[in-house]
Amino acid sequence: MTDTEPRTSGTIEGGTAPGAWGVLLPAERYEAERLVHHDTLELTGLDAAVRPRPGDPVAVLVDEPLRLVALGRVALATGEVREDPDDPQSEAGPGVLVVTYTRRVLDEPVPVAGLALDGPVTGLDPARFRELADRIGPPPARRSWLVSLDLPIEAASPAEAVRLFWAYVQELGPRELPAFVSPAGDELAMQAFVLGAEANQDPEEDD
Repeated sequence: MTDTEPRTSGTIEGGTAPGAWGVLLPAERYEAERLVHHDTLELTGLDAAVRPRPGDPVAVLVDEPLRLVALGRVALATGEVREDPDDPQSEAGPGVLVVTYTRRVLDEPVPVAGLALDGPVTGLDPARFRELADRIGPPPARRSWLVSLDLPIEAASPAEAVRLFWAYVQELGPRELPAFVSPAGDELAMQAFVLGAEANQDPEEDD
């Protein structure tokens, strides 16, 4: 079979069509994707019988309830990937499936009904994939944001303070440290974010 020949879809009985796929993310992996920007989604430990080809379109979903969080295309797998995308020191494992993101709605997932997935990677009818992709719509206009992270650090010198700063950032990360973001030119609209979501940092407002 060549790259231009159609192949049997796992969801089209007795028919042939270009492959499209649904990838179901575990809840903890979805949260990791929301916390740190990644250009690709790398998955390991999948059934060897499931073999999406480079260029196949992919719908990335999360369960309970089922929601569409991103679109992408299958890319060539690298020689190795990190088991934990948040930890650059984690053990490397074999690359199995790499998806290059083309559109993300990680912060505003789109509810999906009437779609049954039978595993981490499921073949989709291409018409069903197009229906899912159409529900996301065009990407919003991009704008400039100011993002800051302020930590009070005791140190003997500026250089040591910077080293301690990066040590704290690596140790605590986006799960514990608040990042402050505001539209460029409108610092009064600053918001604090922790765990990828807006978080109140004013203790007086909690009383």
